Amino acid sequence: MSEAEATCTRCGFIAVIGPPNAGKSTLVNRLVGSKVSIVSRKVQTTRLPLRGIVVAGNCQLVLIDTPGIFGPKKPLERAMVHAAWGEARDADGSVLILDGASALTEDGERILDALGGVRAPLVLALNKIDRVQKERLLALARACNERVPFAATFMISALNGDGVAELKQHLLGLAPVGPWHYAQGELSDAPLAVAAAEITREKIYDRLHDELPYAIAVETTSWREQHNGIRIEQTIFVEREAQKAIVLGKGGRQIRELSLAARTELARMLGRPVHLFLFVKVRARWGEELERYRELLAAAKDDATPK
Repeated sequence: MSEAEATCTRCGFIAVIGPPNAGKSTLVNRLVGSKVSIVSRKVQTTRLPLRGIVVAGNCQLVLIDTPGIFGPKKPLERAMVHAAWGEARDADGSVLILDGASALTEDGERILDALGGVRAPLVLALNKIDRVQKERLLALARACNERVPFAATFMISALNGDGVAELKQHLLGLAPVGPWHYAQGELSDAPLAVAAAEITREKIYDRLHDELPYAIAVETTSWREQHNGIRIEQTIFVEREAQKAIVLGKGGRQIRELSLAARTELARMLGRPVHLFLFVKVRARWGEELERYRELLAAAKDDATPK
């Protein structure tokens, strides 16, 4: 008998997949009980697979919040969809989350057709049940289960928590016997530099949702511990000069407000004062830089913060 079997510890990796804006990040945050993924109205907010960690008794679940799966056109979009499917294929189980308040979309159809390549147990979660009649939910559940042999189906509201406890209990049962991958108390494996950049990106989406397109990125370029807190420098990348002007705002007002909002949340997350410095640069067609996305994927798996 192995040491893991003797102590009965279990650890499972669960991929949370679905179309854009189905509620994947909201569900992961709800299951973890803390914010580990940013959330916005913007389509395809999640770009990198991020992990949230849940512990219940002797079981540890590693929830993988993946980029939305859709019909990609650009190299970056194809890489994001490829990353999402890669996580689903490697996981101990996958949760497909669909918006229960809408009909099955083209993206949802595409995902159902491709699920045959995922061998691990599949769970269906129909989200936003507070916005739809039960009869429509049941019809959608039947339609999905006729096409894919889901191990279980759950009706949930990731936003208010309805049905999430039952889903969590089922996912805990999918975890195989084995040692924990993360220490007790860890909520995410995202390096602090990546998490900090994600928070700033969320604040940009919150404030400039209508003015800015999807093509915006944030990178943490400097992280220094100081006696009076943490000094963080970040660069916001846009594709055109006009977008840079929007982020800066008249007289720099917009970027000051963005910095204040991000700094406040970062200080709360880190438990220390944060001195945040934001810079805006134009990098034309950055959204098509496949190699840069691969670098970001590698950074998301690196425990080091930038020097």
